Amino acid sequence: MKISDHVEKYKNDMVKTLSELIAIKAIAPEYGGNGEYEKAEYLMNYLNNFDYVKRFDARDERVSEGYRPNIVAKVYGALKRTIWIVSHLDVVPEGDAKLWSRPPFKPAIENGKVFGRGSEDNGQSIVSSLYAAKTIIDLDLTPKYTLGLVFVSDEEAGSNYGVKYLINQNVFKKEDMIIVPDVGSPKGDLIEIAEKSILWIKFVVHGNQSHASLPKGINAARRAMKFILDLDEKLHSKFNARDDIFIPPNSTFEPTKREKNVDNINTIPGIDVSYLDCRILPNYDPNEVIEFIENVKRFHEMKDGAKIELEVIQNVNSPPTPETSEIVLKLKKTIETLRELTVRYCGIGGNTCASFFRREGFIDTAAWCTVDGLAHQPNEYCKINNMVEDAKVFALLPFDPGY
Repeated sequence: MKISDHVEKYKNDMVKTLSELIAIKAIAPEYGGNGEYEKAEYLMNYLNNFDYVKRFDARDERVSEGYRPNIVAKVYGALKRTIWIVSHLDVVPEGDAKLWSRPPFKPAIENGKVFGRGSEDNGQSIVSSLYAAKTIIDLDLTPKYTLGLVFVSDEEAGSNYGVKYLINQNVFKKEDMIIVPDVGSPKGDLIEIAEKSILWIKFVVHGNQSHASLPKGINAARRAMKFILDLDEKLHSKFNARDDIFIPPNSTFEPTKREKNVDNINTIPGIDVSYLDCRILPNYDPNEVIEFIENVKRFHEMKDGAKIELEVIQNVNSPPTPETSEIVLKLKKTIETLRELTVRYCGIGGNTCASFFRREGFIDTAAWCTVDGLAHQPNEYCKINNMVEDAKVFALLPFDPGY
């Protein structure tokens, strides 16, 4: 099959491109970075022979350039209907650098893997989709469908300056088919068709600041711990349904970030700020969860005689993609033909760009790639073979089955 053979010839180029992408930090301002501008500029150099290339830059005064870049590129097919592959430019920070066995933004190639922050999430899919399109261009082929590549900003921090911005710019048509290569399995046999609702909540728990040797009133840190532990237990008891298509099959409620309260050990904090990350099965309304949390909060306020502030940071929910949708069946057939395996369907607790498309009525949206699942972890890597094999799938998708 000449398309697959041509993709294989690009293996070394793909490794080089991914390595150079890893070396470019693209971290959102929320996490102490300066955005994705440099990475977008780098990728623009690869798009000279595409039929259509356009930048959609979203204004953001928090970064030095004043905007967050989004790139849209197309290889035209016989039909205007487009199969989009949507991957993201931004990465999360490295976390605790001591947990890495090598510098996180200095790419390393070992044992068939490329190590570095953003290698799997989402550099692998940026490169796979890029070289899939380059293969079609190099072979001077005209696919049945137009192949569209989208490289978006801000996926890791809410997508307001990325895919949500592009949807509002009417880049996509409802009849298009969309693949978000941001979740998968080691064999590439899982297509994600549903995502849990995501609910992020910030709590500001009030108390009385005083000297630790002479406690006066309420210790905000102790009060926050009691409140969060009680809330955690009650949420898991109340919203305990199970749906085995999801990984994991239940709703999750995880206390996560906690802000610094006081600078010194011998001061009792008067304010404690913490966050809760909820991933909720679709059979529950996130607003019902918020109302339940409000009730638990009010109970603790009455019991302690002190205020607890609640702020909803993110509330996103989306309908599932039908298993019979065109993109799911087309992707399934292509994968099974190339790899001789049986594809299964799943739902996840993560929040990818796919959820925003589904919310807006883009029913032909699926998430898929081949990964070991190292996103956000230390010593993140991309398997080179996964990157190449995914490129073959992306390159064949715009053609009729059996091309």
